[in-house]
Amino acid sequence: MSAPIDPAARLIAHRGNAYEFPENTLPALQSALELGVRHIEFDVHLSADEIPVVMHDDRLNRCAGLDLDALAMNWEELQTVSVHEPSRLGDRFAGTPIPTLASALALLRHFPQAMAFVELKRASLRRFGTETMVRQVCEQLRTVADQVVAISFDLEAVMQIRQASALRIGWVLTDYSFAAQERAETSCPEFLFCNQDKLPNNASLLWQGSWDWVIYEVTNRDEASQLISRGVHLLESMQIRKLLHDLQTTPPTQLSN
Repeated sequence: MSAPIDPAARLIAHRGNAYEFPENTLPALQSALELGVRHIEFDVHLSADEIPVVMHDDRLNRCAGLDLDALAMNWEELQTVSVHEPSRLGDRFAGTPIPTLASALALLRHFPQAMAFVELKRASLRRFGTETMVRQVCEQLRTVADQVVAISFDLEAVMQIRQASALRIGWVLTDYSFAAQERAETSCPEFLFCNQDKLPNNASLLWQGSWDWVIYEVTNRDEASQLISRGVHLLESMQIRKLLHDLQTTPPTQLSN
């Protein structure tokens, strides 16, 4: 009989504990790590002066309630912005700043058993150029290389990271297709990411290759169990506390592979 799955080792906190805290902020990342999960995921853009910063959107409407282009602002301007997600969380976290990538990596070092998936966002790759963004982000990721994986929807950026560094890489799929499978087999990333809504509606095993599968937007135990049975290695969720609790209370024989 195979060993039971350790949920803490199989879950990724998507943008940190993004259900309970403003996403992609140090409180969200720290909360997820303190829950005991071994993996977190967060997003990186560049400021106008090419400082890597942790945020998902290239505009500040959703997270800060400001109709501003974040990528046109330098770091001195961005650090005055509160990204407390007022439309979702009210003023409970007012004053929460945008973290730099350096500050997120400093937090990660306090949890040496944890690993971070760091996504280079396409809007910044387009705005600043792939070479510039890869250089700026990889320079910082190298300082904690054994704890990070660089990922992106942009396969060109992912391959440039491989050529420029010894970092592990992951490709985020826009679709689950034969063409994508061929590109994965050619590029051989360590991780393949896919939204579970893009998977075929059958119970077949996912493509097998040099990669580990990561499926995101997982919200409940039944989804997790079904995905694991299809060969998924890691499950990514914004509702990390709930999913971790649900999987920990499931009899181990139901979640083993």
